[in-house]
Amino acid sequence: MNDTSPRPVPLIELDGVSKRYGSGELAVDAIKEVSLSIGRGELVVVLGPSGSGKTTLLNLIGGIETPTSGRVVVDGTDLGDPDGGDLTGYRRETVGFVFQFFNLVPTLTGLENVQLVAELDRPDAGDRSETALRSVGLGDRMDHFPGALSGGQQQRVAIARAMVKEPPLLLCDEPTGSLDLDMGRQVLELLRSAATDGRTVLIVTHNAAIAGMADRVIRMGSGRVVSDEPVRSPTPASEIRW
Repeated sequence: MNDTSPRPVPLIELDGVSKRYGSGELAVDAIKEVSLSIGRGELVVVLGPSGSGKTTLLNLIGGIETPTSGRVVVDGTDLGDPDGGDLTGYRRETVGFVFQFFNLVPTLTGLENVQLVAELDRPDAGDRSETALRSVGLGDRMDHFPGALSGGQQQRVAIARAMVKEPPLLLCDEPTGSLDLDMGRQVLELLRSAATDGRTVLIVTHNAAIAGMADRVIRMGSGRVVSDEPVRSPTPASEIRW
């Protein structure tokens, strides 16, 4: 039976994208002719083992790397076009990044870590940073340094830092990889909420259990998309187990 449900309006479009590192006999093709369209407000999980190309895919969409061939277009910006715009501006305005290791500045409080990003974007950084931290349940911990926060709390600071710019796209690389189940679920619930609010959320992971909460699961192997399937009835993040 064909899926006749309407597709979300695309935010991300990849057309025949390849990424090669090195040259000659030492060349490695990390991504091979990948074509994808990802809609606004979709929560997409990209699964694959180490070396499958999933992190390279994330870096291409995030404007951290540029494709060797093909086109990556996000929110109307062609990331492979040298004349297409400022990639630094694209990363600042369009994308929020969440990584496995929280990358917080240890000598700054949670609030100051978020403000550090907010000040690059628009005025009223202090108010917006406090609002972002309250939205992730850290209104009473914003003056604590990272060393005084649990791993889950540090990751929530990192999510607040990513969302304070109000970007349309969140890119998450193993966001629960260093967390236990309970803390991981809290983080996944925040990412689901971000998608419900209209952001596109892309989670790259090797943890197959997380796929159950997605709207869509893309599996990668040897630099190619092996499968791309919708999830008919996503599992609530609070019920995910691994």
